[in-house]
Amino acid sequence: MTKRVIFIEHDNASPGGPIWAQFERRGFEIVRFMVVGAENAENPNVEPVWPDFFKFDAVVVMGAQYAAYDDARIGNWLLPLIEKMRAVHNAGIPVFGICFGGQLMSRVLGGTVSRSPRAELGWVDIKSKDESFVSNGPWFQFHWDRFTLPPGATEIASNELCPQAFVYGRTLGVQFHPEVDPEVLDTWLAIESACADLESEGVEVENLRAQTRKIQSESNKRGYELVDQFLDRVATAPIVLI
Repeated sequence: MTKRVIFIEHDNASPGGPIWAQFERRGFEIVRFMVVGAENAENPNVEPVWPDFFKFDAVVVMGAQYAAYDDARIGNWLLPLIEKMRAVHNAGIPVFGICFGGQLMSRVLGGTVSRSPRAELGWVDIKSKDESFVSNGPWFQFHWDRFTLPPGATEIASNELCPQAFVYGRTLGVQFHPEVDPEVLDTWLAIESACADLESEGVEVENLRAQTRKIQSESNKRGYELVDQFLDRVATAPIVLI
């Protein structure tokens, strides 16, 4: 029987790039669920009709333009999603949280999320405690917030700013974006505010595009390998309840 993975996309600009490709290579059917569509971009506090997450073999919680602690702005869907992901985790369904998704899973598992002292933008090296699991990178970063390590979680990678990857039972949370390739980046940069945000921090957008094209082969390979580690190590780990 075909395995199924659902990608929770919190906005209309969250393609999966090499992450999609590797899940498909590993025999998964990809299902996409968008929380906030383009029509609600200015009023994102929507009340979605949620899918049944228990019908899937894995759940990937993607990045977002929002803060994983902004209950006032997006609480109508953020708070229910936290409760749903807690139930998914406790059911032993493997969860892969990426950037906002990693922050959300930290919160689900008892960690905290807050504004970071500075942004991390572009291709950044990290410090891995297990390079066979998460390499040192560089990995793509695009965040102004950071999470703490949930109590009882195992930190896999970090840098001087924040934890970069952790495992707790069958959940993997990362702060970086392993899905970024030139096409994904172009999708993000089509959003006017994304370019403005980068430029406000001194990032040269065209240089970022060029660097992403230059290292695409290596960065895609890192993304493929991370999916493999998620499926081979995290998804098969003992269930740890919260």
